Amino acid sequence: MDVVLSYADEYVLTPYVYSTSWPEDNPLRQILSLFLVTNIGGYVLYFIAATLSYWFLFDKRLLKHPLILKNQIRREIIYTCKSIPVMSAPTISIFFLEVRGYGKLYDNVGDTRLGWFGIILSVATFILFTDMCIYWIHRGLHHKLVYKYIHKAHHIWKVPTPFASHAFHPVDGFLQSCPYHIYPFLFPLHKFTYLGLFVFVNFWTVSIHDGYYRVPDTFKPIVNGSAHHTDHHLFYNFNYGQFFTLWDRIGKTFRNPSAFEGNGPMVEALKAINLTDENKNTTKNKAD
Repeated sequence: MDVVLSYADEYVLTPYVYSTSWPEDNPLRQILSLFLVTNIGGYVLYFIAATLSYWFLFDKRLLKHPLILKNQIRREIIYTCKSIPVMSAPTISIFFLEVRGYGKLYDNVGDTRLGWFGIILSVATFILFTDMCIYWIHRGLHHKLVYKYIHKAHHIWKVPTPFASHAFHPVDGFLQSCPYHIYPFLFPLHKFTYLGLFVFVNFWTVSIHDGYYRVPDTFKPIVNGSAHHTDHHLFYNFNYGQFFTLWDRIGKTFRNPSAFEGNGPMVEALKAINLTDENKNTTKNKAD
């Protein structure tokens, strides 16, 4: 995050926001700056990713599903907007430690003996490590002692839209994001690679809520996509994974998506649409 903070200082904060006499490495200034950057960045990423997904991927027919709530998209957006600032508070504390140099982030590809191979390796291990951790955190959030207090709020959206992607209870959102922040304290990671991965995981979080169930057959048994995650919203105790189905298979919580078996949410949505059309035709015929 110090990369983003550095650019923000150079082009916005130092010339236009703070007094030039306030050093850029002052801890209080860094905390305030991180609060601004994290919140603005969070909102921008959420609205760009969710809006693009909604307009270009999400099948609007799903909005006719019987389990879609009244004003659901509006409620998803409001819930997210309220959660992001609260979620950002503990996140900023971790970013602050990164900025102060406590992690294993490095600046240049040549700073490690692995070079470019190290970049490729870190991307792979980052995804595998966070996928494993999020599976167990997510599964833990379904424990009866914590579910109704923290995670239940996210399951209000039985048939989610892309705007439900970040509509978490703040504690829930922070806990599930922790693996992304923990990784660079345990393993070396290139700073720009970390930034790229941070953007990627936000887009991925939107993608598993986008209602786009068409996946190449080769990837269906491996990748945890929207079809898997929608079934998680519907049936609760299955498909906890983030990127892959591996840990669901190991933990015996894997469920083959109903959308792949021809009886997914779209079936109920189409039934509702057909019923509405039939009622309209009946009303019209009576009027004639």
